[in-house]
Amino acid sequence: MSTETNSKELRQLALDHLWMHNRDWVQAAELGEPLVIVEGQGIRVKDADGKDWIDVNGGYASVAVGYGRTEIADAAYEQMQRITYFPQTTANEPTIRLAAKLAKITPGSLSRVFPVSGGSEANETALKIARAYHHRKGDHGRYKIISRKGSYHGATGGVVWLGTNSTSSRRDYEPAYPGMLYAPQPLMYHCEFGSWSTSECATRCAQKIEALIVENHPETVAAVIAEPVASGPGAAVPGDEYWPMLRDICDKFGVVLIADEIITGFGRTGKMFAVEHWDVVPDIMTIAKGMISSYLPIGATIVRKEIAEPFGGEGNHLRHVFTFAGHPVSAAAALKNIEILENERLIENAANVGGYFKEKLGELFEKHPMIGDVRGIGLMLSIEFVADRESKAVFPEAVKLADRLNEKFKSQRLILQTFGHIVNFSPPLCITADDVDEIVSKVDRSLGEVERNLGL
Repeated sequence: MSTETNSKELRQLALDHLWMHNRDWVQAAELGEPLVIVEGQGIRVKDADGKDWIDVNGGYASVAVGYGRTEIADAAYEQMQRITYFPQTTANEPTIRLAAKLAKITPGSLSRVFPVSGGSEANETALKIARAYHHRKGDHGRYKIISRKGSYHGATGGVVWLGTNSTSSRRDYEPAYPGMLYAPQPLMYHCEFGSWSTSECATRCAQKIEALIVENHPETVAAVIAEPVASGPGAAVPGDEYWPMLRDICDKFGVVLIADEIITGFGRTGKMFAVEHWDVVPDIMTIAKGMISSYLPIGATIVRKEIAEPFGGEGNHLRHVFTFAGHPVSAAAALKNIEILENERLIENAANVGGYFKEKLGELFEKHPMIGDVRGIGLMLSIEFVADRESKAVFPEAVKLADRLNEKFKSQRLILQTFGHIVNFSPPLCITADDVDEIVSKVDRSLGEVERNLGL
């Protein structure tokens, strides 16, 4: 455990040298941050000053089995004692066994696995495979990619142009990547078509994807990419019609369907993979996060047998590589993580405790007028805040709602952030009903204080 002196020293070293994710070091210093976390167990972590916190989102919705699982550390250590990396043009046992395991648990004919180091790389790989697949088939004009407004698919140079999520500003990286098209988000609460039901919204949003394909000439469209449940707009669960329609539309026009399961995969929504809620098999599935609970960097792009076949044979291989992709230590840790998910029935726990969590958030809706919507599935839940429920108008920027909320969450020792008017709840899948009660109670107090300060 760090002493108070070490804590101050570490914080200053971070402010002087560490470029953190989406943080401004000047503002962090003003807030007495960053928090320096030194240990964790389950859904709870301890900072360098000895204070306990609840990590309400489990890292980036990624610490699925919770902190402190020594079995995963042991698996990594044991593999490091055998071989830590692999010579060029060779394979290694943990990565081979992980690929076989993924082929077994993913739906349909998804069976060919390209390992990567994380989610952004998985989606970059998916785009390259989709375009290369069409080239292998002789369709050299297919390069356009359809994604959805408000979605987020990563931060690397290509995928940053997918979706239009407000937390991923792209002004610094212009000009835009060519061939990006944007479809509506099937979120009933903000349906672009003013739909009166979830089913109508789902149907019309799917039809718009078909219209985009037709309007932009089908022979130029390579792929559609979408999260089964979109994280960007806050746990946007589509109507049941949406994904089956998407599958049919892509089949009709020969377009590759990519399911981004980087957040939703490995039990987050109460199924091993979220597409299983609709019995749909995508052409390509991307995974990361819960695959290893963020104990080490790893991800993968998994491709249906039919899509992978054109890459076999001399001269047809995919020209694509990442140095740390297929790392044996990460693969060994991922296998142990998946074993824990299955043996401890954490996916079932996500469905059951997630349902209870959503009920408790629904009770907050009845109590707090600033809550406009509670939505989500499993342990992928969101609250959206509004200044007026009828108009769904957001609070003016001058109110600084996010700053007010984050300050109150922090005072309750919750690691929980909102960057706008939506707050997400994606805790580790090992969360209990008692943990939910504690979190909801702290959120309740935080919202009450903010509402009183705003005179609501």
